[in-house]
Amino acid sequence: MRYYRRSWIPPFLRVLLIESGSRSLVEKNISHIQETYGAGVPIDVVTCYAGAPQGLNLESGKVFWIPEYGPEGRERLLAELLARNYSTVGVVCSAEPVMTKWKWWLVYKLPAKVFILNENGDYFWVHAANWRLILHFALYRAGLTGAGAASTIARLLLFPFTLAGLMAFAGWVHLKRRVRLALAR
Repeated sequence: MRYYRRSWIPPFLRVLLIESGSRSLVEKNISHIQETYGAGVPIDVVTCYAGAPQGLNLESGKVFWIPEYGPEGRERLLAELLARNYSTVGVVCSAEPVMTKWKWWLVYKLPAKVFILNENGDYFWVHAANWRLILHFALYRAGLTGAGAASTIARLLLFPFTLAGLMAFAGWVHLKRRVRLALAR
């Protein structure tokens, strides 16, 4: 991840989209990038879905399918992506747990400016000037905003006591069983 301290947006010379959510989000983003920055912008996609997203120009862009690489081919995928010199990386962060480990690993490893695309089709740039938006986004995804925040925090605070109670009950049951077996001999 590069340029997170500056709010400067690099030119869209080559874009990588990490499709870790609904395909329709990436397809909308592809058409938006082509309308805004020109149809000639090369766009590549990292995905786990079969086929290429609609609107992707396969003459200038490429689709990287995660199943072709697998966990052991992660470094090979990174080498191929680094060779393509991306100026920007777009990451789909919808409420779907698709390619979670892969997308954050790629965001960390690729030296490009990152933008986050949510399930509404909105996006924001990852840089220090947007820290409040990024914090709110992370808290929202964790369930720590709105009406559900109090119950989520209460569950987090009560979890150690619940776990201790369950462990004590399991210990009591096993102790009773051992005593019963010892007296039966």
